[in-house]
Amino acid sequence: MKQRKGLGRGLGALLPEKEVEEKKEDGEKAVLSTDIALSAIETNPYQPRTHFDKESLQELADSIRTQGIIQPITVRELSAGKYQLISGERRLQASKLANLKNIPAYIRAADNQQMLEMALIENIQRENLNAIEIAQSYQRLMVDCNLNLEDLGDRVGKKRSTVNNYLRLLKLPKEVQEGLREKAISMGHARAILGLDDEGVMSKVFKKTVSDQLSVRKVEEWVRTLNQKEVEQKAPKKVSALRNEHLNLQENLASWFGTKVLIKSDAKSKGEIKIPFTSTEQLEEILNRLKK
Repeated sequence: MKQRKGLGRGLGALLPEKEVEEKKEDGEKAVLSTDIALSAIETNPYQPRTHFDKESLQELADSIRTQGIIQPITVRELSAGKYQLISGERRLQASKLANLKNIPAYIRAADNQQMLEMALIENIQRENLNAIEIAQSYQRLMVDCNLNLEDLGDRVGKKRSTVNNYLRLLKLPKEVQEGLREKAISMGHARAILGLDDEGVMSKVFKKTVSDQLSVRKVEEWVRTLNQKEVEQKAPKKVSALRNEHLNLQENLASWFGTKVLIKSDAKSKGEIKIPFTSTEQLEEILNRLKK
């Protein structure tokens, strides 16, 4: 079978709707449209969608009872009479709800990587995965298929920055991810919350965003304010600690040299030590002290 390239070009490059059969280079049929028993089909272990709306699924089942399956699912053959789903999870589940015994299917040759890629592309284009499901799918593609950001972007037809923005969502606390999954917040809100470092603060901002229905701009402003306060709170403590330490050191050095000692430093602990003297005799005394 000729290898199709350019997954980013769309689902049509992977699963042609009108194609009934395709021949391998040796002449064998690689794709067939046929009826397969639902009981003989395993679900796709690479399915990126983890949640299906029950009401929507029931509506599809009702439609299938009336109209039948318009678009066949796609499977690969595991062994004689046993198949594994490549794409069409919703149609498969809805067909079971509709109490169908068989379902029309394309049979394709596909390895694990192609299975994952096909499932991802089909779901993104046909079922609108939520942002977290997309992020998890991208991460799985990178890990299971050993892809870097650039390669992954090429496969799914997205810019590298876009892919990276999705992957960063997985750094959010679980409850914030769930809120994004359930559309309690938008991806804009989530990206703003990612500007914080502390998960506890992230969760606090998330809850307030939902309860007060804050806009993305309001959340962005709040995050900037929180970060600025954190910087201001940390800086004085550091400077104060340094000043106290330097004052003690000044007193000890002044007692040791028998003259006034000045220590100047900035917040980065850079500075100088000054030991003033009023006569040659006092300078010699200071030098003698340094030699001891």
